[in-house]
Amino acid sequence: MSAVKPFSDEQLRTLINLRQRYEVWMDAERSLTSMPYDLRRKTVSGNPYLYEIFDRSGNGKSLGRWNDDLEATFTAYHDEKAAAKAQRDGAREVLDESARLYRALRLPLLSSDAGPLLREIDRRGLLGSHLLVVGTNAMAAYAVEAAGALIGAPDETEDFDLAWSAEQSEEPATLVWDMLKSVDPTFTVNTERNFQARNSKAYEVEILVAPSRAGSMSRSDRPKPVPLPEQEWLLLGRPVDQVVGCRDGTPARIVAPDPRWFALQKLWMSEKKDRNPLKRPKDRRQGMALLNAISEVMPQYPLDQDFESTMPGELVPFYKAWQSVT
Repeated sequence: MSAVKPFSDEQLRTLINLRQRYEVWMDAERSLTSMPYDLRRKTVSGNPYLYEIFDRSGNGKSLGRWNDDLEATFTAYHDEKAAAKAQRDGAREVLDESARLYRALRLPLLSSDAGPLLREIDRRGLLGSHLLVVGTNAMAAYAVEAAGALIGAPDETEDFDLAWSAEQSEEPATLVWDMLKSVDPTFTVNTERNFQARNSKAYEVEILVAPSRAGSMSRSDRPKPVPLPEQEWLLLGRPVDQVVGCRDGTPARIVAPDPRWFALQKLWMSEKKDRNPLKRPKDRRQGMALLNAISEVMPQYPLDQDFESTMPGELVPFYKAWQSVT
């Protein structure tokens, strides 16, 4: 039995268009995010000044008394901002069209709650560099990477797992907390599980981290991840980077760990003693289905001698067990 149901030509065309249109739109969004909120000319005590405005309330600071250089800065800023807005708005229409078609063609979907979080992470330039998608939400990206539906792989989830992956220290920034609150100000840290945040709809976001990366996350940031040795495996190899659709008809980009290590970690998790017993069967089905798909249709992630030679001892039994049934 095949491990993957290949996407049709129409589905593949939609995926290509969605990615291209998303990238154009997100480039404009990132440009706008990097710019000051506004630059304005103000008259103070009869003299003109250039002000950088921080928010809708008009709070800001003076950049100096108006002169030719500041006028050039003012003009260049507004020209650049107008161009970025035009690019964003122009791309949005065709992007929405691709996202609606994506959903109609029954391609792999994320929950509607995951989309705004992923887009904000991407808008802030944190996706892949600082945060990886490591839970069940990653399965949609693996299906797109495999160019087909993964047979037997559960892909539904009511929460969102992210792994902190930055190599350099981010002190004293609160990158994760600022991102969460900008998406939904009702997010609060779960006092009983301080690696988890929940919003008013009880949607949960968990932050995980490998011990080798724990020191790069600001001590003032929230939620506070507990370093887990098994997260080290998900830093290995080459991540998957794909744009997928959400149930509400919007797009989102996912950067997820190398599928080989994700699958093996899932199999390891399925036998972890303190793992929630209700999650173990899903872990096993996801791990087996993903390894089958990698073996069958993902030559870009070879399961060869070179790969096996890098495998930690804890994962070898799970890999051998999979080989014995394939």
